[in-house]
Amino acid sequence: MSENTEQRSWLPYAIVVGVIVVVLLVVLMWPSSEPEPQPVVEPETPAVAQPEPIEPEPADTFEATPPPEPVEIDPDQEVEPMPEPAPEPEPLDVSDTAIKAALETIATSPTLSRLLVNDGLLQRFVVTATNLADDETAPNHRLLTPPDQDFRVYTQADREWIDSASYKRYTPYVDVLESMSNEDLIALYETYQDEIQTKYAEIGDPDQPFTEVLIEAIDTLLDTPEVKMPVEVYTDSVMYKYADERLEGLSDPQKQLLRTGPDNMRRIKAKLRELKDSLMAQ
Repeated sequence: MSENTEQRSWLPYAIVVGVIVVVLLVVLMWPSSEPEPQPVVEPETPAVAQPEPIEPEPADTFEATPPPEPVEIDPDQEVEPMPEPAPEPEPLDVSDTAIKAALETIATSPTLSRLLVNDGLLQRFVVTATNLADDETAPNHRLLTPPDQDFRVYTQADREWIDSASYKRYTPYVDVLESMSNEDLIALYETYQDEIQTKYAEIGDPDQPFTEVLIEAIDTLLDTPEVKMPVEVYTDSVMYKYADERLEGLSDPQKQLLRTGPDNMRRIKAKLRELKDSLMAQ
């Protein structure tokens, strides 16, 4: 508070104090030589005639409403019990154990338990789909364990080609995918849709429905072109690449789908088309 403001805030109190001081000085220092004032005789107040009392008018009479007759209850009459309140629904179990058990329930292939990772299933699913929609892969958020067998090639006419044995590594994964009905997969997705949307809002556009992202991810894979066999590759001492520049120019998810082989890719695409139709019908 500034000095001027402080002074203004105290001003009313200073005026009041000043008036009190002035009054006290006037009373205490009044000159004693002044004649004493004569007592003032107050005039008598004439008596005022009192009005005559007014008789109150009799109040209207009314009849009180009689109390209701008591209701007699037959002791032999059966009284229907009050319905019990419906139990509150239990909170959705979003643990990895519950989700994996739900997937194993709808999959007729026993291989799923071995191929599926055990931790962060919903988070991995959201991150994987989001990256696929952006034509990218998320190696650190795999939902499935990698194949046990190594990638294999063979040499012919001084050129390297993908060995068909490399494609067979992915057949168990496709078998598991086909063992789950589309209705069960969509029902399971709808069960966890709110939790999935919450996780997506943490890494993506919170106003965008995750179902749209999932459809974009499916479209990315469906746009992978069909190729003729065999497929030529070459190595740059670090990894194998497609000799066909058109194939090498595809997105990482599409190149990964190509590595499953033509038969597996056709099966995967057929399943994805069915799932996409079900999602768009939501």
